[in-house]
Amino acid sequence: MLHRTKVARAVAAGGLVSVLALTACSSSASPESGSETPTTLNMGILTQLTSFAPWEASWSNQSPYLQAVYDTLLRSEPDGTIVEGLATAWEWDESKTVLTLTIREGVTFSDGTALTAQVAADNLTRFRDGTSENAPFLAGMTSAEAPDDTTLVITLALPDPALPVYLSQNAGLVGSPAMFDSPDAQTTPIGSGPYVLDADETVIGSTYVYEANEDYWDADSVHYDSIEMTFYGDPTALMNAVKGGQVDATNLQTPTQATEAEAAGFTAEISEQNWTGFLLVDRDGVINPAMGDVRVRQAINYAMDREGMLQALEGGLGTVTTQVFGLNTSAYNDDLNERYPYDPEMATELLTEAGYPDGFTLVMPSNNFVPESVFAIYKEQLDAVGINVEWETTGDDLFGRMLGGTWASFPFLLQSDPTSWQTIQLSMLPESTWNTSRVADPTVIELADIVRAGDEAEADAAAQELNEYIVEQAWYAPLYRPYSTYITAEGTQATVQADNAVPYLWNIRPSE
Repeated sequence: MLHRTKVARAVAAGGLVSVLALTACSSSASPESGSETPTTLNMGILTQLTSFAPWEASWSNQSPYLQAVYDTLLRSEPDGTIVEGLATAWEWDESKTVLTLTIREGVTFSDGTALTAQVAADNLTRFRDGTSENAPFLAGMTSAEAPDDTTLVITLALPDPALPVYLSQNAGLVGSPAMFDSPDAQTTPIGSGPYVLDADETVIGSTYVYEANEDYWDADSVHYDSIEMTFYGDPTALMNAVKGGQVDATNLQTPTQATEAEAAGFTAEISEQNWTGFLLVDRDGVINPAMGDVRVRQAINYAMDREGMLQALEGGLGTVTTQVFGLNTSAYNDDLNERYPYDPEMATELLTEAGYPDGFTLVMPSNNFVPESVFAIYKEQLDAVGINVEWETTGDDLFGRMLGGTWASFPFLLQSDPTSWQTIQLSMLPESTWNTSRVADPTVIELADIVRAGDEAEADAAAQELNEYIVEQAWYAPLYRPYSTYITAEGTQATVQADNAVPYLWNIRPSE
């Protein structure tokens, strides 16, 4: 869902902030207009940069940091259509396990090194073997080879229909070979992108300044002479910057901030790109035996007052749901949203049937960038049916510990991918990033294989069946799809990206 709106009319009074992270104004002139006035885009970013090293790179909210200095092998249009990037053509073989790409000629990195297919192949291999949380996207890649300077051949063990999408994201980032063994790779990018990092003006972890690459191969996508990206980890600091004219474009930490932004003269773009709720990851009961019983996981779903929580936490700005597949995927089934109505009595009955008449204790992580009031509401909901929630306070170690399988369950805001296969690959397979307990369910694996390699009709039917199975087995306890809000100041316009938390950099530009 995507629309442009005056959000102020829709925002209910009050509402709690709920998010996981997840100086001068610019002029409206652009380099392409012929104006001699320098132009700067001041962007707000909600997530600190993990690393400039492509093989360690994150995506989503961090994509602007990386798109400024790097190109990807392919690009994605705002509607998700895959188009040319560093590759000008690509084709699958009949088995759908070999993808051959033609690499663009005449591209150079900011250190003067020429782009070749071998450099691209080496980047892919390093990403697959690297530490990015999305490295599993290339887990099925058995090789990336360059028979000549302009031909890249990617071979997979099994078909992966999402590979072109991943090549338009962090898996497709291409850095100079000079970075491969550099001790400064995390902070000193060498790419072929539209901008070059100004190291002297940049404060790592806070503010990143980029200057336009005068030799960029795609000059039409460079809309500013410079870009300044500032990290805002605190919602109050972000809104102060918005009201003070220090930001031209940013996403918001909660849609309830849109009222203030619009009052300050900003335009808001609203979309539903994520779901929030609980990942009930310990489905085998290894960490917490209770979680291995489907009746316990179902009880958690019945314990959730989704409508009430949407109102309390997001001011009603979102859509309640009990499924993690996105609206536009082949797996989505609106009827499944009726599977777990709010029913505390049913929750306690299921807990009793499962052998927990007095409830049980569930340890989950809390963090300092979600208000304590949010965790208090979560605890209240579960305590009411006999599940005693104990919050374990975390800091910078939160993501590492979550992905390492520390907890049996945890609340999270997770993306809604545009296709069924991407959703499956993200969190349902044994190797998936967000299947943190590495549960290998034979039914899930069998249906996922059909979605992966079947014809369209077979794949769609399997996706539907898999969604029903996942909801029935209560692998998750989704609450709602919150509105995601991106705002732009007068003189700036942006086109929201269907498959990303923020617009892609070349789709932010001076207003026409």
